[in-house]
Amino acid sequence: MANNEVKYTEDNIRSLDWKEHIRVRPGMYIGKLGDGSSADDGIYVLVKEVMDNSIDEFVMGNGKKIDISINNDLVEIRDYGRGIPLGKVKDVVSKMNTGGKYDSRAFKKSVGLNGVGTKAVNALSVDFSVESIREGELKKVSFTRGEVVNDFPLEKTPQKNGTKVLFSPDKDIFKKYKFRDTYLEKMFWNYCYLNRGLTINYNGNKFVSNNGLKDLLEANMDGSPLYPIVHLEGSDIEVAFTHSRGYGEDYSSFVNGQHTTQGGTHQSAFREAVAKVIKDFFNKYEPVDIRQGIVAAVSVKVIEPVFESQTKTKLGSTEIEPDGQSVRGFVMDFLKEKLDNFLHKNPNVVQHMENKIKQSEKERKELSGIRKLARERAKKVSLHNKKLRDCKIHFNDFKSDRRDDTSIFITEGDSASGSITKCRDVKTQAVFSLRGKPLNSFGLTKKVVYENEEFNLIQAALNIEEDMDNLRYNKIIIATDADVDGMHIRLLLLTFFLRFFPDLVKKNHVFILQTPLFRVRNKKETRYCYSDEEKDRALNDLGKNPEITRFKGLGEISPDEFKHFIGDDIRLEPVILTKDKSIEEILEFYMGKNTPDRQGFIIENLKVEEDYFEEEKELT
Repeated sequence: MANNEVKYTEDNIRSLDWKEHIRVRPGMYIGKLGDGSSADDGIYVLVKEVMDNSIDEFVMGNGKKIDISINNDLVEIRDYGRGIPLGKVKDVVSKMNTGGKYDSRAFKKSVGLNGVGTKAVNALSVDFSVESIREGELKKVSFTRGEVVNDFPLEKTPQKNGTKVLFSPDKDIFKKYKFRDTYLEKMFWNYCYLNRGLTINYNGNKFVSNNGLKDLLEANMDGSPLYPIVHLEGSDIEVAFTHSRGYGEDYSSFVNGQHTTQGGTHQSAFREAVAKVIKDFFNKYEPVDIRQGIVAAVSVKVIEPVFESQTKTKLGSTEIEPDGQSVRGFVMDFLKEKLDNFLHKNPNVVQHMENKIKQSEKERKELSGIRKLARERAKKVSLHNKKLRDCKIHFNDFKSDRRDDTSIFITEGDSASGSITKCRDVKTQAVFSLRGKPLNSFGLTKKVVYENEEFNLIQAALNIEEDMDNLRYNKIIIATDADVDGMHIRLLLLTFFLRFFPDLVKKNHVFILQTPLFRVRNKKETRYCYSDEEKDRALNDLGKNPEITRFKGLGEISPDEFKHFIGDDIRLEPVILTKDKSIEEILEFYMGKNTPDRQGFIIENLKVEEDYFEEEKELT
């Protein structure tokens, strides 16, 4: 046996109990951990796992209200359903494969079916407690990291029936996390859109929907629809769709109230069926032109759905009912009847729909030759100029367990890209180097953008020339200097994405890299500070006369230092679209003609920049 060969003995065999296994392998139960900057990060999955149980109570006709509060790290969720049977309160949150969902008499077409969800929340929380109220009696059990702390005796209570869960995610597992209201509120709205009559109260805000998926599209659409939303309902299926003036396809899909962010068999079936029914109605047009600019939502209910992961983001079921009917056939039959009838009865909608399809067809044909030349040019330029330093794993590699970690840094200049390239994780982090400032694409057509070399190369690097189905990186990270020029480049890139590939932003793929503004150090310690407040704390903590450096650009940061900012401690600010303004309004403000409002914005931000320069003089 070689000296460096590891011995394999009885000592290598370990048995983990349920909570240890969850804590050692959290990704198996809640997907990625993250820090709260992405909508699918672990802290939101914990909230969802508890919420799903409350939603299942509502679906079964028990309790029309859910109260939620999140203050700092403490999450509290209270429903008014039947309450957990009092003798099983401890078991259902601490014994694997224990729960009411195994008995189809108590729960039908439920989201959570494998008895894991609340156990994962329990094991991954530094504090966790569950209370069940049934018929005037209350049972409470509290835990820390899955271990029972207090198993309280039954007590009398005047409270209404239901279940209350409180938990705080463990910071040993979820490092430097932050709950973002934007993601939470979207989750709560989706629950309400899919469960009409349900009221969710969250931190003083009320969420309720009267029109289901029609409300969802109206709330989430960017700008006005080209024609009134088509809203169709049947037994165990609901769909809503229209067309927008934008590019691409935008789908929201759900199974038993679960938001399947990665789609699945039901979304694929809808995508195919809606194009086929419309094509058959007109007896012409191609599916690609019919779907261009479509905004749609589809919800189905399935007995014992099969998902492709514990986090239930993609439906894998091929059958929708016990009789063996396929999901594809179920959706196709529904739309063949309901949508075909709708089209025959609504000629005004049909006219607007056909105008959009004709426009998409015309543009596609005009762009076909340009796209071919653009792809050839992209291959040649990227090969010789080496603008892209690629990584080994890609987002469309579904076999990799690190696909969600894949990212591409879009940087300005060779010095910054060089520093990142030298210290990156070559398996998951790619680097794309910009040459100068990109074109302002506001108001331009796709034809002009395809003929622009820089944008052509970015599209090729991301693999989004045709659609987003084969996007190569989960995170697109804009890494520019924290100065006026860097801000301008950032806006130019965001204009390009929002104008032509808005789904990249809507699906939470675009981020801004936060890099430190200051380095404060003495002989014993170095602190990197991302704000004036952090700098002031560092000056106070490090004592007399520490050395202070103000970073003017990314190129000033050495690779040895940069590795701290793009590794485990990376700070990313997600680019999030809010409902108060449309994409067109946002782009008009920042990139359109000058207005008094924008002048005021620029002057105010220049003042901030001048303050930094004045501070630099004082520091030096």
